[in-house]
Amino acid sequence: MTTPHMMAPIRLVLVDDHRMFRSGVKAELDTSSEVVGEAADVDRAIAVVRETRPDVVLLDVHLPGGNGNGGVDVLTGCAGVQTEAGAPVRFLALSVSDAAEDVIAVIRAGARGYVTKTISGTDLATAIRRVAEGDAVFSPRLAGFVLDAFGAAAGEIAEVDEELDRLSAREREVMRLIARGYQYKEVAKELYISIKTVETHVSSVLRKLQLSSRHELTSWAMGRRLI
Repeated sequence: MTTPHMMAPIRLVLVDDHRMFRSGVKAELDTSSEVVGEAADVDRAIAVVRETRPDVVLLDVHLPGGNGNGGVDVLTGCAGVQTEAGAPVRFLALSVSDAAEDVIAVIRAGARGYVTKTISGTDLATAIRRVAEGDAVFSPRLAGFVLDAFGAAAGEIAEVDEELDRLSAREREVMRLIARGYQYKEVAKELYISIKTVETHVSSVLRKLQLSSRHELTSWAMGRRLI
């Protein structure tokens, strides 16, 4: 029987114009990921993604080539590419930039998440796995940019969403943070509550919405443009 620890590694493509950085990322990653391709510019990145059809692309935002839009050009050029299993190739932006315009641009173009290069190797491996599973992942401070960018539309939907109305104000806050990829301890810190309280709220949210996992919660929230 196959156990979670025996699952096939996540097939990963690294896109960054600094070779030393790509080497450093490979050295930091654990055996849960297998690097199947690398690229240093937009045009090569598109070609490698189309050739290898990876599970996840780790994508720098600022790249040479293409139409001058860096990672956005890669996302546009890879639209519709699927893995061998028929799932969409998912993109996780990894950049030194934490500018709101960069975050919003790549998320609008189709990236599933955005983390900065200050992230630890362990946390990066976790982020890659979660993106491969379909979750949206952001460095905590960056998630607010996405909420600000899409908040108006989310507010309009929330007014007429009967399922969302089942949640208390605090449960909605917890739900949005969890759906954006926050860990329990990060939610606790953000909302000034205990981790145990976060766990209680998450259990309540899942029960009220009749969902069974964080993955389902993220999909539910994204379908309503709440994150």
